Parts: sequence; C-alpha cells; structure tokens
Amino acid sequence: MLRIGNPPMTDDHTKTMNDTRQTRHEARTRAADLLVGLVKSLPFRERVVEGCLVALQAVCGACLAYGASIALHTQQPFWAAITAIAVTQHTYADTRNLSRDQFIGAMAGGLFGFVGASLGAGAHELLGYATTVAAVIVACWCVNVGSAARLGAITATIVLLVPMQGPLWDVPLFRLIQVVIGTLSTLFVSWLFGWGQRRITQMRSSQ
Repeated sequence: MLRIGNPPMTDDHTKTMNDTRQTRHEARTRAADLLVGLVKSLPFRERVVEGCLVALQAVCGACLAYGASIALHTQQPFWAAITAIAVTQHTYADTRNLSRDQFIGAMAGGLFGFVGASLGAGAHELLGYATTVAAVIVACWCVNVGSAARLGAITATIVLLVPMQGPLWDVPLFRLIQVVIGTLSTLFVSWLFGWGQRRITQMRSSQ
C-alpha cells in the first residue's frame, strides 16, 4: 500500500540543516562584530549619541516592564526590569534573538529549578544546586539551544537560591511571567525606536 507523508530524514539532510544553522549563527556573529567595529570607529560625539539612544531604550523598556509587572501584581517585579535591560541590544533583530534565548532559558531554568527544589536542592544543599545548574546547561546544548544555556543557569540559580514564600511552583512561574513581561516590553520599545529612526531617515532623505 502506498504511504503518503513526509519522507524520513536522512543523515545528509540532518547534516545540511545543522550546517545551515551554523552558517546563520556565523553570519549573525560577523554582523554583530561589524556593528561593534562600526560603532567603535565613530567619532566621539556620535558614540555619545548612540550610547544615549541605547540608554534611553533600556530605561524605557525597564520602566515599562516594571510598571506592567506591578500592574499585574507579580512577585518581585524588579526581575522584569532586569530582564528588559538584559535583552536590550543596539538593533531590533539582535534584541529579538536575545529575547528568544532569554525565554527558552527561563523555561529550562524554571523547570529544572522546580525539580531541583522539589528534591531538596538549594542554598543548604550546594551539591544539588550545582547538579541542577549543570543539568540545565547540558540540556540546552543537547537540544541545540546552547545560546540559552547561560540564561537557563541564571534562572535556575534564582529559583534555588533566592528566598521566597509560598509553594515551590510560585518561583519558576512568576520568574517566567516576569521574563515574558520584560522581553515583550523591550521588543516593543526596540521596535518603536527602530520605526522612529527609519521615519527620521526618510524625512531627511526627502528634504
């Protein structure tokens, strides 16, 4: 009988997909290095302007995230502001990529942190804490999201070592909510700044 469906993935196809991901990663790295080099080569006055724009973007994102977190009555809303600052980048594309890593890291770190806390890992059980953090990093690399490993380890550390009251699941849940609030706030602010810069460029070119 004829079977209709997608053919099984071959080793060559898997290798091609991995090569494509590696090529994209290298391209993003080269673009980021080029951007950093360009910014460093700018005159001092223009570097000040760029620094002020990035600072304003980070402040706006942090304030928006903090205000939204307070309005939603989440615990420790300062984590949303910290997340917003952490994912703020010079361009919207870089901010989007780092936001994705932050979300994946928060998911993995929250899950492993919850399991570790359930098993007794924490400030008074450093071997369990170290094992949980190592497990998060290894798991992220195993599923090919190594860029989120560091952020996952940070989230697991917060879940296990920051004192909190209430059920165990409160910490990872509210941490994930705060990451979502922080990343969405920063993405919105980054998009708004990019749109404003494009409009200003268009107005100058039309004059």
